[in-house]
Amino acid sequence: MTRHDQVAEFTAMVNARWPALVRAVMLLGGSRADAEDVVQTTLTRCFEKWERVRRAESPDAYVHRMLVNSWIDRGRRRSSGELLLADPDSGRAADVDHAVRLDIERALGTLSAEQRLVVVLRYYLDLSERQAADVLGVPPGTVKSRLARGLAALATVLATEERGERS
Repeated sequence: MTRHDQVAEFTAMVNARWPALVRAVMLLGGSRADAEDVVQTTLTRCFEKWERVRRAESPDAYVHRMLVNSWIDRGRRRSSGELLLADPDSGRAADVDHAVRLDIERALGTLSAEQRLVVVLRYYLDLSERQAADVLGVPPGTVKSRLARGLAALATVLATEERGERS
């Protein structure tokens, strides 16, 4: 494969995956700007290792692993405990989809970082338990237990909010 073909293949992957990767980082608790920075860093590293990435058994899982590592690295470097859950770039405050998205982001913000990672990998990026385990470098049983605890916590948050809205 020529260098030109590799660049074209990489560009096609970026064009197809960019929105989902940015959204995944936002669901992990980052602002749009943070998410775009993390995805840009990830894709820069990905391009540098493109031959290895494209030959991987699951290139998407490889990219997801790099994304998670970039997110974790960024969190380690942050000195502030700031957590922005709303999308500041969206001017659609009255939009129902936007309101639902904000509710989801807020609910995810109540989870531990490990639970949030597993929920986003499984339900937003639609990875299998095995793929999520590979991305996180943990056994599938750990994914299952984190997912069970995360979903139980989300159910509690939603039930509490529902009772609060009805009173």
